[in-house]
Amino acid sequence: MSCDRIEGLLSLFLYGELSFEEEEAVHQHLEECPLCRTALERTQALHRTLDRAEAPPPADLLADCRTKLRQELELGRPRRSLAGRVWDWLGQPAPPGLLRPAGALALVALGFFAARLMPTAPSKGPVDPSPATTTVRYLQPDAAGGVRIGVAETRQRVLSGSLGEADIQQLLLAAAQDASDPGLRLDSVDILQSHGPSPAVRQALLQAVQSDPNDGVRLKAIQGLKPYAADAQTRSVLSRALLSDSNVGVRSQAIDLLVQQKGAALAGVLQQAMQTEDDGYILLRCRKALEEMNASVAPF
Repeated sequence: MSCDRIEGLLSLFLYGELSFEEEEAVHQHLEECPLCRTALERTQALHRTLDRAEAPPPADLLADCRTKLRQELELGRPRRSLAGRVWDWLGQPAPPGLLRPAGALALVALGFFAARLMPTAPSKGPVDPSPATTTVRYLQPDAAGGVRIGVAETRQRVLSGSLGEADIQQLLLAAAQDASDPGLRLDSVDILQSHGPSPAVRQALLQAVQSDPNDGVRLKAIQGLKPYAADAQTRSVLSRALLSDSNVGVRSQAIDLLVQQKGAALAGVLQQAMQTEDDGYILLRCRKALEEMNASVAPF
C-alpha cells in the first residue's frame, strides 16, 4: 500500500475496524516506513486529545424545556400534535382517537431526549463507537411459536499509552500469556523486552523462556533477559534452557548470556552441556568458557 492509503486507514486501524488482510498490510507497512509511524503517533495523540474533550449540554437545558412546557400548558391554547400535522400534510383528516396518544407519545419523547442530554454522572471515558461482536449462546423455542435467543456481546476498543503506565503494562503481561495466539504473545514479549528493568516484566520473560511452546517467543524472551543476566533466578532458567531446550537458537542465546558471568556453578552446567550438546557452535562456546575458567571440559 502507498503512504497516502496507509494514512487514510490509520483511524480505522486504531479503532480495530479493518479487515484482517488490511490490518496485516498496515502492520507490515508501519514496520518499514518511519514517516507512516510518525503519522500513526500523530493520529494516536489526536485520538487521546479527542477522548479527553467533553462538550456537556447547557446545565439549564432541562429546566428551560420544563418552563416552556408549563407556559404552553398554562396558556391553554389548543395545539396541533405532531400526528395531526402529519395528517394535515397528507391532506387527510386525522382520526380523533389517534391524536391524544400521539400527543402523549411526543411528550414522552421530549422528556426522554431531554434526560439523555442532561449530565447525570461524571463520564468515565469516551463512548465506544466500535461495533459489538455477537455470539449466540443458546436457542429456546417458546409456546407461541417464536424463539428465545441468548447472545453474548463483546466490544473492541483501542487503548494507547506508554510502557510505564500500569494499565498498559498489565495488558501486555496478559497478552504474553495468551495461550490461544502465539503471534500476540510474540508481539507482546517483543514490546516488553524493550521496557526498562521491572520485576513483573522479568518474571513474564522467564515464564516465556520456560514454558512457551513457540520457539520464536522463547527466543524473543531470552533477548529481553539481557539486562537481568546477572540475576540468580535468570541464570537458573537460562541454564535449564541450555541443557534442555529443543531449539538450537534458544540454547545458543542462553549460553551467550550465561558466559557473561562466569563461576563454579556455570562450570558444572557447561560440563554437562558438553556431554549432551550436538551443535558445533554451542560446543565451541562451552569449551572456550571452561578453558577461560581453567576448568575441565568433562565432569569429574
